[in-house]
Amino acid sequence: MSPRGVATPDVRERLFAAAERVVERDGPGALTSRSVTTEAGCAKGLLHAHFAGFDEFVAELCLDRFARTAAQAQELSGLTGQGTVARNLEAVALALFDSGGPAISGLAMNRPAATLRIREALEGGAPGFTAIQEAITDYLKAERGLGRVAETVDPATVALAVVGTAHHLLMTSWPGTPDPRPSMTRLVAALVGG
Repeated sequence: MSPRGVATPDVRERLFAAAERVVERDGPGALTSRSVTTEAGCAKGLLHAHFAGFDEFVAELCLDRFARTAAQAQELSGLTGQGTVARNLEAVALALFDSGGPAISGLAMNRPAATLRIREALEGGAPGFTAIQEAITDYLKAERGLGRVAETVDPATVALAVVGTAHHLLMTSWPGTPDPRPSMTRLVAALVGG
């Protein structure tokens, strides 16, 4: 436990990682500010010292994880011509399910104030599904230009299918349901070939 008055390094990430562990282990219903700070091994008030409230914390957690996945999607352009198209695309699609993605998304949906905060941030330009979709589209266009994706493949439609399916699987998955990753892997293979 961090003593009072001592700075806690990387507070946001420490709290976010703790929240993901709680949700993954105990489900979204177990997530409270107390369970997060207990899991993080820090003072009970630390979360509220860095966030206006628990809804803001949940929203910021979701937005942070969207931004990470969007950044990973942006890295697709550097993979053009390398590896297989399906593997490169699959890595980005599956990143949406890492770190308790389905449970965290479900948690945000059950907290109207967090959902509103997320929507406002996305409308304001925060990276989310749209940024991921655009990065996938650009990557597939580049791969099609190299002849590694068939000319009949429409990059924008494939990107929409991947992102839309990921969104659906995130919103309909929770602890105890089948792992959504195999469905995503099969979809990517069907869209761009194995």
